[in-house]
Amino acid sequence: MNDDKLANVDKKLRPLPRWIFMSRWLQAPLYIGLIVAQGVYVWQFWLELVHLISMMADKSMTETALMLIVLGLIDVVMISNLLVMVIVGGWETFVSRLELENHPDQPEWLSHVNAGVLKVKLATAIIGISSIHLLKTFINAASYDEKTLMWQTLIHITFVLSAVAIAYTEKLVASSQKHH
Repeated sequence: MNDDKLANVDKKLRPLPRWIFMSRWLQAPLYIGLIVAQGVYVWQFWLELVHLISMMADKSMTETALMLIVLGLIDVVMISNLLVMVIVGGWETFVSRLELENHPDQPEWLSHVNAGVLKVKLATAIIGISSIHLLKTFINAASYDEKTLMWQTLIHITFVLSAVAIAYTEKLVASSQKHH
């Protein structure tokens, strides 16, 4: 939509609907805050990587310790990926178009993002993060009591079931929209 058409559409809105519609920009500081949080995760990743390299140089690292640190790095990357999905997908869905259609680096998933797709992607990302945490717990199971292991497993299963329910609901909604 060119600027003239956009100006005409904006002029046609009554003051209250225009004000309500413009309120979406109140989310901008929230997404900027998530970008700052992304920077914190990048910093955390590099600190952990330096820690891993220094422990490797000392040759004092066990295979289990190495695995736990690497899983921690993967966890940071997966949370960072989740942040990117929320920042880019949320901005595109709820605030304003990013106009990346012809950009060579446009993420594949962004071309068909909507609130439903975003919910499913976020739910599956949370399952991935939960899986890493659960794997770290099971690798170090001797350090945890049985109750903690049980609760972490149940919480993970709840995440999986929730994601399946969200995906199924979105499939039903998409199917009903095709028929109308």
